[in-house]
Amino acid sequence: MAEAPFNKHFPVSWEEMHRNAKALAWRLIDKGPWKGIIAITRGGLVPAAIIARELEIRMIDTVCVSSYDHQNQREAMVLKGTEGSNAGDGEGWLIIDDLVDTGKTAVIVRKMLPKAHFATVYAKPAGRPLVDTFITEVSQDTWIHFPWDIELQFSQPIAKQRNNG
Repeated sequence: MAEAPFNKHFPVSWEEMHRNAKALAWRLIDKGPWKGIIAITRGGLVPAAIIARELEIRMIDTVCVSSYDHQNQREAMVLKGTEGSNAGDGEGWLIIDDLVDTGKTAVIVRKMLPKAHFATVYAKPAGRPLVDTFITEVSQDTWIHFPWDIELQFSQPIAKQRNNG
C-alpha cells in the first residue's frame, strides 16, 4: 500500500509529551467519571500512564494493535483485543493513544468498544473524525518523532533541507 511521503518532521520531547498528555487530562476530567482506561499499545502507553495519574484512574488495560514498521503502514494486526477485560462495549471507558493518523487502528478499536470515549494527544486530518478529544492537529504529511523512538543528534537547518530536496 503506497502512502503519501512524509515531507515534514515533528520531534516531540519527553517534556512536551508530558505537558500535552496532562493537557489532555484537563480536557477529559469533566467528561467523566471514568471506569478505566484502555491504552492502545505501544504509543498510547505513555500518555495513558500520565492521564491515569492525573485523573486518579487505577483500572488500566491494553488493546494491542500493530500497523507500522517505522514509517511504513501495513495491514493492522490485532495482537490482543478486549477479551478478558471488563470494558464491555466501552461505556464509561477512555481509549488513549498517542496519535490518530489514517484512522485504521481507530476503526478497529472503535468496533471493539463503540461507546468508549476515544482521546489522542495528536490527530491528523484523515483520522481526526474518529476521535472524540485530542490536543494538537498536525498535517497528514508530517511524521511525528516520539521521544521513545529518537535520540539527540545533529539536524540540518530547514533551509538546507529544502535546498537538497
